[in-house]
Amino acid sequence: MNAAIMAAAAEGGEHAAHVELPMDPIWYGLITLAIFITMGLVSRSWKGISHRH
Repeated sequence: MNAAIMAAAAEGGEHAAHVELPMDPIWYGLITLAIFITMGLVSRSWKGISHRH
């Protein structure tokens, strides 16, 4: 198995695969920020709920 991996690496070494991202990199950060803000708002909505009962 190691020999097969090394042979494949030696063959394709000069031509590295280039894969385009499906969207601009800034959008990954903005989506992650939106997810964390949403999780924070959900967490804050439960603050103090035990004092009501």
